[in-house]
Amino acid sequence: MLYKEIHIGQFIKERVDDQGITIERICNFLKKDEEFIEKVYTSKSIDTDLLLRWSKLLEYDFFRLYSSHLILYSPPSAVNKSATQKSEKIPYFRKNIYTQEIKEFIIKRIQSGEMTQSDVIKEYSIPKSTLHRWLQKNDTN
Repeated sequence: MLYKEIHIGQFIKERVDDQGITIERICNFLKKDEEFIEKVYTSKSIDTDLLLRWSKLLEYDFFRLYSSHLILYSPPSAVNKSATQKSEKIPYFRKNIYTQEIKEFIIKRIQSGEMTQSDVIKEYSIPKSTLHRWLQKNDTN
C-alpha cells in the first residue's frame, strides 16, 4: 500500500532517474563518492540531515512520505488530548496536513468500493467534515 512501507533509497533513486541528474552533480552537491550514493539507493533509511540535503538537491520533500505514513497508519491518539502535556521546546501541530496524494489515495479507496466513508473515518481518524469536503471537491472536478 502507498506509504505503508517506505524504502527511502528507492524513492530517491526514482526521483534521480526522473530528474536525470548526473552522478557527478550528486557527488559534488552531497560531497560524497559514487559508492556512498549507490549505498543510499539500497538503504531503507538514512540520516535526516542527509535526507534534507537530498530533498534540496532533488527539489522534493521526502519527509512528506513519513508524514503521510503517520497520518494514515499511526494509532489513534489518546481520548483525553487536553491532559497531554505540550512541550514548549518543540513545535506542536494542531492539525494534520493532508497532501493531495493522500486525498487521492483515500478517495480512490472509497470510489473503488475497497472502503466505505465510515471505514475511512475509523481507520485513518479523518474528520467526517474533512472527508465530505474532499469528496465534494472531487465530484466538482
